[in-house]
Amino acid sequence: MQKDRDFSDKFFLILKGIAMGTANKIPGVSGGVVAFVAGFYEEFIHSLNQINGSALKLLIQGKFKDFYSYVNGSFLTYLVLGMVISFFSVSRIIDYLLQFYELYVWSCFFGMILGSLYYINKEFKDWNKQTVITLIVGIIIGAAISIPDPFTENRNFWFVFICGVISISGMPLPGLSGSFIMMIFGNYILLLVDSVNALADTFSDIVSWNFDFIHNPERIELLQILVLFTLGSIVGLVTLAHLLTFVLKKYHSITYASIIGFIGGSLGVVWPWKKTIHNSENIVISYQRYLPDFSLSENWWAIIYIIIGILLVAALELYGQSRKKN
Repeated sequence: MQKDRDFSDKFFLILKGIAMGTANKIPGVSGGVVAFVAGFYEEFIHSLNQINGSALKLLIQGKFKDFYSYVNGSFLTYLVLGMVISFFSVSRIIDYLLQFYELYVWSCFFGMILGSLYYINKEFKDWNKQTVITLIVGIIIGAAISIPDPFTENRNFWFVFICGVISISGMPLPGLSGSFIMMIFGNYILLLVDSVNALADTFSDIVSWNFDFIHNPERIELLQILVLFTLGSIVGLVTLAHLLTFVLKKYHSITYASIIGFIGGSLGVVWPWKKTIHNSENIVISYQRYLPDFSLSENWWAIIYIIIGILLVAALELYGQSRKKN
């Protein structure tokens, strides 16, 4: 049963959704980390798990109020609203910052993941031989995901649907960056930039009563790709949520240890000092990582941004703790 939420709750849920959506758009960063650190991860997973046969039955019977309550609708509605706002606004700002201030953006992300590791580890007390082994395996898997160079872009509709299923993994599974996997698959620009921009342009055209896009095959294909990608994301999100709920109940400590490992393994992905290599179509094809030269002032600024990232996570943690007390 969902709880009543005041204006403050709703406002902060939207902000959390914006943070999750933005994080999930950034290669190497997981929206699930935001949920995990801010203290609403388990409610998020539980709410998604409520989208099941019983919920579908209520929907078919026309019991919309009961359905909304059963799936914790107020929580999901405001959270998803924040994600949508992020998708079309904040994430565009991040795209701009990555283009012109890449070192500082990656530094801030690196600090956020460092901070996340500290606070998640602080809350986890069940360290033993089994969980340590699981931690190591999680680190290895997380690091292995970050090693391969991206593939070339693939517009096959079935592949796009599968990309949707996989890309959403960063929401229910902290530490696993769906957007970075899209970079590995070669479809990051296609699915998270070009198709989103096509939808925004289409909305703009419709508002101005311009329907010329109907005769634009490239625009139509991008919109079809976005629809399939979205459907795949919905399927992946609900399926992973059900799987994670089962796993968290039966293997709670092992799951948390693996999550910490995934997050630790993702540090290599967001290492700030790297050069992004693009091809002629501006698609990322590889990274060249290097050690910082501290005779350059920009690298000291990068350290400051790492600290800022850590402090941002600390602020999220303090907020989460204060909400739990209330």
